[in-house]
Amino acid sequence: MLRFLLRFVGFWLVAGGFVALIVDGTRSIAASRMLFTSAGDAWYAIAPHALERTEAAASGAAWLWPRIMVPLLSLPASLLLVLVGLALLGLGRVRERSRFQVS
Repeated sequence: MLRFLLRFVGFWLVAGGFVALIVDGTRSIAASRMLFTSAGDAWYAIAPHALERTEAAASGAAWLWPRIMVPLLSLPASLLLVLVGLALLGLGRVRERSRFQVS
């Protein structure tokens, strides 16, 4: 059940990453230059209060926000979604069974 859930969420994140890539590509063509939406900007556009609460929660560990979260949130949203989705798909993969079973 857990593997199914990991694969399900992974597929949706990869699909969301491709949608974000298409949106960024469309915006880049319209602007005649490369434009990428950062993960932080996308998160703020979707749920600004959740981002603020996460930042407040991470303020307890002074090293967490500036050293880990800020670089992650400055990545393009499409790249971050695809990477996290692929990681979840890898964790939830179905392992092949051996053709030759040892009794």
